[in-house]
Amino acid sequence: MNQYLYEDLFEECTLIDRRTVPDGMGGFVKEWVDGATFQAAITKDDSLEARVAEKQGVTEVYTVTVNQGIDLDFHDVFRRSSDGLIYRITSNTKDMQSPPRATFKIATARAERWELPDD
Repeated sequence: MNQYLYEDLFEECTLIDRRTVPDGMGGFVKEWVDGATFQAAITKDDSLEARVAEKQGVTEVYTVTVNQGIDLDFHDVFRRSSDGLIYRITSNTKDMQSPPRATFKIATARAERWELPDD
């Protein structure tokens, strides 16, 4: 199978799903659990605009590149396996896909560094 050069940047990532489960006392608790794994290239946006925004307190901004068919939606949360860093998607991969004529089939989304909230 031929591999595209950009695929050398891919790393394993795991979606983290939020679910609600009974607490055993008639209530419920919300917890974060590992979901599906996928491959993605994650690059930090170091444009002047992003750096100015970071100085003003905005979280770090990243571009997440995946193969088409990996649908990442607004506020999906995932962890990069290599270092355990967590990211939250701030756009949708369906909105930024390579054109049908392209030989490579990729999609991108914006993301921010994130921390899982304590529920």
